[in-house]
Amino acid sequence: MKGLVIGGAGFIGSHTVDALLTEGHSVRILDVLQSRIHPKGKPDYLPNEAEFIQGDVTDKSALESALDGIDFVYHFAAYQDYLPDFSSFIEVNSKSAALLFEIIVEKKLPIQKVIVASSQSVLGEGAYNCPQHNLVFPDLRSESKMELGIWDPLCPICEGDIQWKLTDESHASPQNAYGLSKYSQEMISLVLGKRYKIPTVAFRYSIVQGPRQSFFNMYSGACRIFCLSLYFDKRPPIYEDGLQIRDYVNIKDVVSANLLALNSSKADYQAFNVGGGKGYTVLELSAMAAKVFQKEISGKLTGAYRFGDTRHICSDISKLNALGWVPKFNPEDSLRDYVSWLQDQNDIDDILEYAEKNMKNLNVVRSFKPS
Repeated sequence: MKGLVIGGAGFIGSHTVDALLTEGHSVRILDVLQSRIHPKGKPDYLPNEAEFIQGDVTDKSALESALDGIDFVYHFAAYQDYLPDFSSFIEVNSKSAALLFEIIVEKKLPIQKVIVASSQSVLGEGAYNCPQHNLVFPDLRSESKMELGIWDPLCPICEGDIQWKLTDESHASPQNAYGLSKYSQEMISLVLGKRYKIPTVAFRYSIVQGPRQSFFNMYSGACRIFCLSLYFDKRPPIYEDGLQIRDYVNIKDVVSANLLALNSSKADYQAFNVGGGKGYTVLELSAMAAKVFQKEISGKLTGAYRFGDTRHICSDISKLNALGWVPKFNPEDSLRDYVSWLQDQNDIDDILEYAEKNMKNLNVVRSFKPS
């Protein structure tokens, strides 16, 4: 078959392109090559066998042209940083999903499958257990408490201590502009897909790690931040107290899920969590990165937090497990692959200081004073 990979020059997209070609499909890539993420233009890792179109997914004529002769679509293009230009998230993430289905329906295109990249950010603060009230879902953390270094959410009913737990697909409570736009994108795709009988799958990816993550994405990517810090012999910056739980998934496992969705009708019209299946603290990931680099450099508590971050989040992946998918790699595998790729790069600029300064100027990174 012939597939269109929207955002195919990016991290998840490019690895999926490689896998589709290996499976014998022909591939067309549509990517705007946003200068903030691809400052050097078209990446040299894109295979010559894939047709490449530089174009904007929010441009109807460009998207319509890219869809010509296509059998299936992967939509990975996204506006990702959690910065306060809120309309950009809706413009790119939500509008592009609506436009994709608009063209398919309007032109009566014989698309056999659409796979859309959603995000774990849809889950917000996720699920917790309260000793008195059992399953609860805390709301956005209090800014006044975070300014005092009080990090853990409380039960929304009794305000007592609660314990994080795995969060499944039945819950959605996005807490920032990115999460809101991804949930919108997910719902647009699944509802319109079902209404017009276009088999559609949405994947709520956890924190995906591995080679080809852009060096120039200011906000996202603990793997990138920690590895670049260690590459330049700097202590990796740790926000809050470093005890936040995060869920990391290897890019190879993500690609295997992407292929499964293409080939399985059992996944149609559903959203699935795609995670590593185990939670790790940020401090644990920092220590893993130092181990991979073979450097005795510990993470540095910055005395700051990132506005909009969740405290603990780890996805329940049992729904996707039931379709036969199981993650095979752990965060240390991801770090090793990333470091190997990083050490093969040329002209790596030390952009960490610039990124940190920019986030502070935009009031994304905020200081706290423990009570």
